[in-house]
Amino acid sequence: MRLWELTARFNSFKRTNVILQHLRMSNHTNAAGEVLLERKGCAGVITLNRPKFLNALNFSMIRQIYPQLKKWEQDPETFLIIIKGVGGKAFCAGGDIRAISEAAKANQKLAQEFFREEYILNNAIDSCQKPYVALIHGITMGGGVGLSIHGQFRVATEKSLFAMPETAIGLFPDVGGGYFLPRLQGKLGYFLALTGFRLKGRDVYTAGIATHFVDSEKLSMLEADLLALKSPSKENIADVLDTYHTKSKIDQNKPFILEEHLDKINSWFSANSVEQIIEILQQDGSSFALEQLKAINKMSPTSLKITLRQLMEGSSKTLQEVLTMEYRLSQACMGGHDFHEGVRAVLIDKDQSPKWKPADLKEVTDEDLNNYFKSLGSSDLKF
Repeated sequence: MRLWELTARFNSFKRTNVILQHLRMSNHTNAAGEVLLERKGCAGVITLNRPKFLNALNFSMIRQIYPQLKKWEQDPETFLIIIKGVGGKAFCAGGDIRAISEAAKANQKLAQEFFREEYILNNAIDSCQKPYVALIHGITMGGGVGLSIHGQFRVATEKSLFAMPETAIGLFPDVGGGYFLPRLQGKLGYFLALTGFRLKGRDVYTAGIATHFVDSEKLSMLEADLLALKSPSKENIADVLDTYHTKSKIDQNKPFILEEHLDKINSWFSANSVEQIIEILQQDGSSFALEQLKAINKMSPTSLKITLRQLMEGSSKTLQEVLTMEYRLSQACMGGHDFHEGVRAVLIDKDQSPKWKPADLKEVTDEDLNNYFKSLGSSDLKF
């Protein structure tokens, strides 16, 4: 082999090593690059990068996002934080609940640590001193809602799909659902929480989940315009978002999908118990009422009762108090039957036929419910 070939090979090897070393040193990517953390222009940009899994949030991603968010919050050169997902299908379809269920069944710490650190991250987003812009393009559910709703700005597109479907897997709408859901207009949040109803496109904005709506073909231009701002104030950022929002054309004059049902939703979901809500829906008998009844009847009876109480109590609590309450609920669900059965039926065997225990609302007693809400003492979530 000629000397120049050896030199070329050596240089190429050296270059590769430098790159590898840089990647190892950099906290911007982990081994699989599941979340990218980059400084671009005036912003810190968080990119959820698990497109094959609809950018589902796992423990390692939480552990990377939180310290970086805190660093950017303190950094005088970082003026805003943008969070987005890769792949076009999803912003973030939720937490990696299959891994959590497996860990809980094996009595591993992950089931405690995941929820604890996820809720601490939700709170950090809420209290973040820098403007926080979530581009909620595509599926945004569960844990993905937790990464966006607590931020100052949430931008939906015609491809946005929002839901809190946890009652269908024996869980409850967590990540602060007990805080933001009862604060939506009327009883809309109670309806979304109990039925898992999906909102699409501009409806995500109309419902108050998003603060702005932008046509998806303009999303990359919006991001570029935000990054190009020079030392922007919160008002400068809001102005850019408002301009794009005002120019968006898709479904501009389309009425809210629930518009004609809102009065009924407010009346039905004002009832004080799940049993009463079911009775009222049966009495109403309209096709919309019966559709919601059908959805509710598929849900875990325990989850339904937990969720209604969670929202009623959360309506007068601070976000931190709600997250402390939800952490208690999460740990009780990990030790119960329905969450693991829901994960089995929906995600593992995919037979969509969970066998809930208890199977009847009547069998979920007030005493059972009180146990879910009980303090964990020294294991409680603290901020």
